[in-house]
Amino acid sequence: MSSDPSFRYSRFLGGPDPLAPPYDPRAALDAIGDDVLAGASPSAALRELLRRGLGDRTGLDELSRQVHERRRELRSRYRLDGTLRQVDELLRQALADEREALAAERSDDARFREMQLDALPSDTAGAVRELAGYDWRSAEGAAAYAEIQRLLGRELLDQRFAGIRDAMRQVTDADVARVADMLADLNALLAAHARNEPDIDRRFAEFMDKHGEFFPERPGTIDELIESLAQRSAQASRLLNSLTEQQRAELAELSAQAFGDPRIGAALSQLDAQLQALRPDLDWSGGAEFDGDQPLGLGQASRAMGELADLDALAEQLAQAYPGAQLSDIDLEALERTLGPRSVADARRLAELEQALRADGLFERAADGSLRLSPRALRRLGETALRDVARQLSARGGQRDTRLAGAAGEPTGASREWRFGDTEPWDVPRTLGNAVLRRAADPTDDAPFALADVAITETEARSRAAVALCVDTSWSMVAEGRWVPMKRTALALHQLVRTRFRTDALELITFGRLAQTVSAEELVGLDGAYEQGTNLHHALLLAGRHLRKHPDAQPVLLVVTDGEPTARLTPDGEGLFDYPPDPETLRVTVAELDHLGRLGAAVTVFMLGEDPSLRAFVDLVARRTGGRVVAPDPDGLGAAVVSDYLRSRRRS
Repeated sequence: MSSDPSFRYSRFLGGPDPLAPPYDPRAALDAIGDDVLAGASPSAALRELLRRGLGDRTGLDELSRQVHERRRELRSRYRLDGTLRQVDELLRQALADEREALAAERSDDARFREMQLDALPSDTAGAVRELAGYDWRSAEGAAAYAEIQRLLGRELLDQRFAGIRDAMRQVTDADVARVADMLADLNALLAAHARNEPDIDRRFAEFMDKHGEFFPERPGTIDELIESLAQRSAQASRLLNSLTEQQRAELAELSAQAFGDPRIGAALSQLDAQLQALRPDLDWSGGAEFDGDQPLGLGQASRAMGELADLDALAEQLAQAYPGAQLSDIDLEALERTLGPRSVADARRLAELEQALRADGLFERAADGSLRLSPRALRRLGETALRDVARQLSARGGQRDTRLAGAAGEPTGASREWRFGDTEPWDVPRTLGNAVLRRAADPTDDAPFALADVAITETEARSRAAVALCVDTSWSMVAEGRWVPMKRTALALHQLVRTRFRTDALELITFGRLAQTVSAEELVGLDGAYEQGTNLHHALLLAGRHLRKHPDAQPVLLVVTDGEPTARLTPDGEGLFDYPPDPETLRVTVAELDHLGRLGAAVTVFMLGEDPSLRAFVDLVARRTGGRVVAPDPDGLGAAVVSDYLRSRRRS
């Protein structure tokens, strides 16, 4: 059997795992939901998720750490004065060889030359300049000095032109002339471009035909040429800024000795000036300190400066801290050059996760332009909260999740024909049987299914409940770590009522200095604020108004609090705070509880904490209303509230 030649198999050599599962949007939403419930905005929660990653997947923080580590390693490994050191060593070698040759001579000329060498400037650049016209007696010394000139020429060109250093290793006078000619033509071309001359495209094409060997990257337009040259010229400028003032002065003077032809250094200076004028937006004034012990030549040092600039840009892109930041801003090519292909895969997966969350309809724009969770996202958060509660109840009493799934009524065992508006479940066997009998009675009827075939399961109507869930939003709930469990509890109960007990009427009421009715969306986004006061009195007034709106429903009052009442509603609608609690505050609060008790409300107080004053108050509530007191820990609050709600419904 012949194999298909278009397929090849080889050993996996690293990089991103091609079999890694994608991000789970539901797990991502749960993580975002935790931060939103804790008070973060959806935008901040999304950014936080992208920063820390999900599960064992790398986030932006880890990529940033790797970038900063590479930056630290780069700066601690290298130093930028490699070319100056090489020039200094070559000069010492040249002078030593020359002095040795002169010492062997017994002539006045030799003594005069020794005096010339002794009178050389003490700095390297000055000595190299003074020796430019010196007639060397030592062939080795002359060769070492000539290598200084070639080295300077190669390094200066390597700073500004890609791939030219190796090509210029063996330099002849003809090579130097070609370089000088190219630089003259290049400066003329850039000057014509700056003047917006009309035939610039033709001149660029002629320039590339003549000097294309110096540009292996083969730019297609003059703008591409300027872009590549300006980037390298800016790196060279930042390198100069990173040297000491003495080193900069030496390098400026030495550049005149490049290839022993002062035209080269002058042309490069003119080129740098033109490029800076054409691209002033680049960083020409920056610099960096390198404190390592591995010296770099000018070309290598400029590339190190370029890599450092890439790292700085990547760090900013990964931080996503500037206005309008997006993951698409990340330069994936620079990221791969710096950290390798795995980092690119991580960045792409983060971008895919963000796009999936947005495309899945989990976020929407508010009227003010801010990002907020969509109703769909809130439903998912409610589902997660309810699932967690069901798991706790199941573990507590052997109860399965499905035991929470009440419906509008209990099945009677009989079925009947479907009528418009019915919401009961279908009787599937009876429905399929009706369809078969209809087609058997009329062979010409070829419709596989008709609405008249549908039969539904009969149920007995159950009583409905009016539920007021009053949750404490005073600052102590935030300070004691009860804020998020409180919100999760409200979400779980809201989800249960909305999906399983749709005929029930649930009202969510928050109370701090004042009380207010809120939607599930408003409760999720509620920020914890420093506010003194536990105005249960106002909350009970709102709860009573809700329960009286539904006289045909079983009234249920659920109160979650971690403190005794310390505020009441005044006749003019203000919240009056007193601590220790004013007797009048306790009196009006208990009076309102008595009113709810006369309505027949099933009252349960969920006491968080061990405050003796709170315990005394809730014991009083239990005695006055015949209600219950439950003291769950914060993690068990949701299960306690949902369980008590179901108990109240069963009792009704």
